[in-house]
Amino acid sequence: MSHPVTLIRGDGTGPELAQVTKDVLDATGVAFDWSEVDAGVDIMESAGTPLPDAVLESIRETKTCIKAPITTPVGTGFRSVNVALRKTFELYACVRPCKTYPGVRSRYEDIDLVIFRENTEDLYAGIEFEQGSVGAHKMIQAVEDASGVRMRGDSGISIKPISEFGSERIVRAAFEYAVKEGRKKVTAVHKSNIMKFTDGLFLATARRVAEEFPAIEFEDRIVDNMCMQLVQKPELYDVLVLPNLYGDIVSDLCAGLVGGLGVAGGMNLGDGGISIFEATHGSAPKYKGLNKVNPTAMLLSGVLMLRHLGEAEAANRLEAAIAQVILEGKSVTYDMKPTREDPTAVGTREMGQAIIEAMETCSV
Repeated sequence: MSHPVTLIRGDGTGPELAQVTKDVLDATGVAFDWSEVDAGVDIMESAGTPLPDAVLESIRETKTCIKAPITTPVGTGFRSVNVALRKTFELYACVRPCKTYPGVRSRYEDIDLVIFRENTEDLYAGIEFEQGSVGAHKMIQAVEDASGVRMRGDSGISIKPISEFGSERIVRAAFEYAVKEGRKKVTAVHKSNIMKFTDGLFLATARRVAEEFPAIEFEDRIVDNMCMQLVQKPELYDVLVLPNLYGDIVSDLCAGLVGGLGVAGGMNLGDGGISIFEATHGSAPKYKGLNKVNPTAMLLSGVLMLRHLGEAEAANRLEAAIAQVILEGKSVTYDMKPTREDPTAVGTREMGQAIIEAMETCSV
């Protein structure tokens, strides 16, 4: 039986990464029924949108999607396609494993953390009022009327909603994952000492849910202290669960601990049976068409997808092959060499081919 999967080719270097990932996943021997679609800035002119309806329809049909990187403009332009996909399919859990692989340059060893980031609320909810707009002036007046606090009239405003419902389901997802995967501890990360009615609600909900999982150790950390702790002693932590903004920041910090976003895969899950797997890095448009970028993060996202589809043996074999190629250090891209100018660096396609060949001899 083949698995129906939507492959979003993305923009910038996305199409190159998508093709290599497809080739490598096909080489695992698992049968896929691919639906290949385009999204991102590269199709804006022809499609009139970075996220055509055909992409959403394909995902609804296949239920499983693996996505190459897509550009998110800074400050102006369309909102993030990544955020739009999460909202459309209520993919409230962004799960990002951060694991060290020998051969990847890092200051740390033996790190194996998993981030559970809430995906739908917080400052990423998209409730914003532009400075000087009618809506902003109304919000300024409403805040003054409700609280007596006067904001500056030239303020831009973003609203941070955190609900008990949203907090409970992401915390529960983190604990259920910990039980399933044999993890020992869940740490809730927050800033409830300052934001008592949003982060405070998140923490109170986490404490309540934790009582249902007595076999899993539970603790909490204030987010700024958590960042320091992760840099000083990451070995003390296991599964972290965070509201949206902190989850975004801390997951990049943890990626930095293990060698960077180039080795950080991720998945987005919800309760509706739809899942989206993606590399956590950007689309690197300056390298478009150069066959240069590291495919590891998207391939590790493919490992996560295989496990999600119940193809554990293929997932383990692929991860072992990736680890072997990285450890050998021969057929890797420039960013994984001792120096970035190393003439022995290979391209995106060539690293993918080396991983395919390694799968033939890997034992798991």
